[in-house]
Amino acid sequence: MKLKIFFSVIYFLFLAPLYSNDEKTKLLEIYKNLRCLVCQGQSIADSNSDFAATIKLVVQDQVDEGKTTDEIYTFLVSKYGEWIVYQPTFSKNNLLLWVLPYFVFIVGGWIIFIILRKSKNNKAN
Repeated sequence: MKLKIFFSVIYFLFLAPLYSNDEKTKLLEIYKNLRCLVCQGQSIADSNSDFAATIKLVVQDQVDEGKTTDEIYTFLVSKYGEWIVYQPTFSKNNLLLWVLPYFVFIVGGWIIFIILRKSKNNKAN
């Protein structure tokens, strides 16, 4: 009996706070990926606006209900649009957003290669 009480005390002192830490870490990760619509360029984790406080409460309620991160993002995107999430999903609506940087990088590298090749040929002649 004393052994059961000892292990119960050890559990509540050392292991129980770890579960709340995991939840806090998950909440902070979600907060950092959500944009505050009132502030310019701040996540709701960094913002002190009323909107950020409200969204934090909504996210907290959804986590308490056992919803996954994707379900929370889907809910918020349906209410506030794709702009609220810092990492938008890949879709045909934002294809240019995802493809343009790679296209510019490849074309820029190709142009630099052509310029260097031409200057090398001019020096050889």
